[in-house]
Amino acid sequence: MRGLVALAAALSIAIPAWAQDRPPIEPIEITARAIKSFKIGSDERNLGPLEFVGGLELSSSADDLGALSAFRFLTPGGNFVGVADTGFWFYGKIVRDGEKPVGVANFRMAQMTDAKGNPVTKKWEVDAEGLAVRGDDVYVGFERRHRIVSYRMEPGDRTVETGAVDFLVPANELRQNRGFEAIAFAAIDGPNQGAMIAVSEKSLDKAGDIFAAVLSGPNKGIFTVKRSDAFDITDSAFLPGGDLLLLERSFSMATGVGMRLRRIPGDLIRGGAKAVDGPILFHADMGYQIDNMEGMDVWKRADDATMISLISDDNHSILQRNLYLEFVLRED
Repeated sequence: MRGLVALAAALSIAIPAWAQDRPPIEPIEITARAIKSFKIGSDERNLGPLEFVGGLELSSSADDLGALSAFRFLTPGGNFVGVADTGFWFYGKIVRDGEKPVGVANFRMAQMTDAKGNPVTKKWEVDAEGLAVRGDDVYVGFERRHRIVSYRMEPGDRTVETGAVDFLVPANELRQNRGFEAIAFAAIDGPNQGAMIAVSEKSLDKAGDIFAAVLSGPNKGIFTVKRSDAFDITDSAFLPGGDLLLLERSFSMATGVGMRLRRIPGDLIRGGAKAVDGPILFHADMGYQIDNMEGMDVWKRADDATMISLISDDNHSILQRNLYLEFVLRED
């Protein structure tokens, strides 16, 4: 119960001269405990359209590990980049034994900097929640001071701020701690022609639905996602066929933490659309190995299987956990 209360409360290569004083990259030793069974007390791996592959509970003696909000793989199921809502970048690699994740290697963190390369330490300035990657360009969605900012990844785990993205939704419609948790790029050959799609966590219109936007292309404009069953959106990723997968979280003192995956048909996503919705692929409660699930990515395994990877945000609470979970999505 104490853990639930805590969650409720917290829900070198040459660089320019001005960047020489950037915060150092901090290597962090990660201890990974294997999660072999996703459903507590059961070895069942088939979960509707999902198959549990494996998971990890991550811990470290380093104070900065935690608050992991979003991540994207730079290589399929291997190297990744992510953001923590305490204002850090993080990097690493999933270690595997065959197909199963067994550890995390070369994990490191770096404090976020402003456009001049100065470290930013004020929480309300760097409450990073959403992440999208295209080539060497990364985009971060921030809450509290709402914005989507573009960065360029450079050698040596350095990032340079390169601009801001117009997120279309009126700033006064974005709730202070319920902004853009989910940003993702649509498929180039899909109906939104590679546009960035931004979905807020719980910024609601007058009908009680969730503000979102297509930020460019032929379908550019604001739309809404239907909110149901007290779930809020914590991340998104596009499936290979063009549908949008939403990671959602719920919390109550009576039932604890919940997570679910909802699939939104890609052809419904367009400016002006109201209360778009889709089927629930999976719903997990505290009978499963979950925590405050915040980050998700979709990738293709070498055998062409569609993979879904999730991470949790421990809110830097000793009563919560940093989890990495991995599933196969069966399309048959």
